[in-house]
Amino acid sequence: MGIFNRTTKSTAPVAVATAGPDLSHLTGAYAIDPAHSKIGFAVRHAMVTNVRGEFTEYDGKLFLDGANPAASTAELTIKVASIDTSQAQRDEHLRNSDFFEADTYPEITFRSTSAERIDGDTYRMHGDLTIKGTTRPITLDLEFTGSATDVYGADRVGFEGGTTVDRTSWGLTYNAALETGGVLIGEKVKLSLDISAVKAA
Repeated sequence: MGIFNRTTKSTAPVAVATAGPDLSHLTGAYAIDPAHSKIGFAVRHAMVTNVRGEFTEYDGKLFLDGANPAASTAELTIKVASIDTSQAQRDEHLRNSDFFEADTYPEITFRSTSAERIDGDTYRMHGDLTIKGTTRPITLDLEFTGSATDVYGADRVGFEGGTTVDRTSWGLTYNAALETGGVLIGEKVKLSLDISAVKAA
């Protein structure tokens, strides 16, 4: 958001950038807490609805620089075999060679390359996503949802957000044509993150 000033020579508003919230006290290393976080996805099915799922096993770490968000970093490693769409047969199909080839490529990784504050509590993180041995750049739009000290004395921060990717860019090309036209599985996948991270002692 900006502050609008006017001069006597012009009636056009001039935007002046405002400083972001002071988060310098949050600076430090954090570990993602899988018990209180969710890494999810949604993809169009049969052209009419979405199949939603999540990965339940992952490790992640953040370094937050509250005074200089551009210096913040993130790393995430996801166990492919932990994919869960609440349907066992579908999950097994996703693990096999038609999709993720979990036996050959057991992990999905994300490594940040840069970060920036957009406005207020909104941030953007750029990084490399690796699936099935293929690495492609993605951009995550994130909202800082707050910080707190929990009942165990641990300092926590929260972020939520995500992005949309084309699964075929990582070799996930399996599909089937529908008799009524179109395809069984959409190519666009919505990734969603709801992250709680605990500050290192």
